[in-house]
Amino acid sequence: MSGAAQGRDFVAAVQPLVDAMGGQALPPDQARGDDVVLSWEGEPVVAVRLPHLADSLDHLLADLRRRHGPLAELGRKDKQTVVRILEERGAFSVRHGVETVASALGVSRFTVYNYLNRENAARDTK
Repeated sequence: MSGAAQGRDFVAAVQPLVDAMGGQALPPDQARGDDVVLSWEGEPVVAVRLPHLADSLDHLLADLRRRHGPLAELGRKDKQTVVRILEERGAFSVRHGVETVASALGVSRFTVYNYLNRENAARDTK
């Protein structure tokens, strides 16, 4: 297999990760200073442009929708799991993160805080 074909295979292999992060795969010659250039066998094969932090929560929620279906239709336990996953991924460090998650889950901010407090209490007793 030629180096170019291996490079295309590498790009295809990392594309699901780039998509899950909400990034954009670009030719290496279009890379900007803050892009991540990935190399294969010493040759740059793809540049990854990461999303802005403000867009990251939307990408996390979209990924969870793909995995679980409409988030507002989930049961309480599943919503708690979603909140735990989002907390682990730093979703609540984003401005208006709790409000955005509450809206996506179809619950109040108070409910999201209760889920977070429940998780933190469970973690503290371990």
